[in-house]
Amino acid sequence: MKIATFNINGVKARIEALTAWLQDQSPDVALLQEIKSVDDGFPREQIADLGYNIETHGQKGFNGVAILSKLPLEDVVRGLPGDDADQQARWIEATVVGEHTAVRLCNLYLPNGNPAPGPKFDYKLAWMDRLHDRAQVLLASEMPALMAGDYNIIPQAEDAARPDAWRDDALFRPDSRAAFRRILNLGFTEAFRARTKGPGHYSFWDYQAGAWDRNDGIRIDHLLLTPQCADLLRDCTIERQVRAGEKPSDHVPVWVELAA
Repeated sequence: MKIATFNINGVKARIEALTAWLQDQSPDVALLQEIKSVDDGFPREQIADLGYNIETHGQKGFNGVAILSKLPLEDVVRGLPGDDADQQARWIEATVVGEHTAVRLCNLYLPNGNPAPGPKFDYKLAWMDRLHDRAQVLLASEMPALMAGDYNIIPQAEDAARPDAWRDDALFRPDSRAAFRRILNLGFTEAFRARTKGPGHYSFWDYQAGAWDRNDGIRIDHLLLTPQCADLLRDCTIERQVRAGEKPSDHVPVWVELAA
């Protein structure tokens, strides 16, 4: 089973690039973040015509997540538990059944948190506390599960071309990184680092200041696997070349292949 996480940065603005990518790469599942669309406005027809089942949790103008799957999706849940007053569309999960086993897919768009310190940073950390709680429930289920998406977290200095430039940013502040490690240390495997070590691997390049041309990137798109899911891991790669395409997102897809 081939699964990609991809912050599309506006599904309507990138629908031609997205459908071309789906046709070319043909993921079994694509987890999209920052669709920037309400559910009714999502361009379903163009994607469904390519053979995908579609589940969305949208919001007008910003945020929003979606699951595209060639396989049927079951038990869809929208919204991260723990705060009924939270109106931001940042979480959707569902179960997909592969040839050999079922996998619980959790697609997330973690808050950016800037400016930090401040209310937005407080919201980020509170959201990560809720994510920690959900992660514990997933582990307790003992079902193969993954939590994938745009985490807006630079885990280590080697995950940024210029780490010093990010020292005071919410993506790299010690509290953010500690919250990420706290989740990881529950027993999750960070899929990319399980396969690839060392610096120079990025999933995001800003549109400003020629970041792409200078390879001034950061790695903030991650896939965290439960032990049962990690047992199925075959590979995890970053599809870097997508950033050089026509009207690209500032993120690129990160792929995981599971023996599922």
